[in-house]
Amino acid sequence: MTKPARSFPRSLSEFTAATLNESLKTQGFASAEIIARWADIAGPEIAAHSEPMKIAWPPAMAEESPEPATLVLRVEGPAALEIQHLTALILERVNRFFGWQAIGRIALRQAPLRRREPPAPPRTPDPETAARIAASLPAVEDEDLRQALARLGAAIKQN
Repeated sequence: MTKPARSFPRSLSEFTAATLNESLKTQGFASAEIIARWADIAGPEIAAHSEPMKIAWPPAMAEESPEPATLVLRVEGPAALEIQHLTALILERVNRFFGWQAIGRIALRQAPLRRREPPAPPRTPDPETAARIAASLPAVEDEDLRQALARLGAAIKQN
């Protein structure tokens, strides 16, 4: 008997995980977690001026315990000196995230950060359209709910 096909939608991460994981492994990352959660790991002040580039693992010796790796950070030029002074703190936070002494050293590379464009703030709906939609709504007793539905309708019509 054949197995039925999946009838539920698949997440985008299922399609991209294999490709991204291979790309990240070439940079020494076991997963995308350290990149995706860099602001949570390092803190917002440090993450605003740095980002992880790669993790350089030393060659493994069969009999010995693994040596700690080197985390290579891309740092904005003006903030490099401050980040250098904070390397002990960054090491502590990264190793706490991994749960073991994974990183033993941090190397800094001065380069511009890849900035993500901040999402555009949502446009406010037109008050006239919202009032017109509120008047056309069926009997809604809660006035706050009525106004919220009107704003939602106006925002939908706007896009």
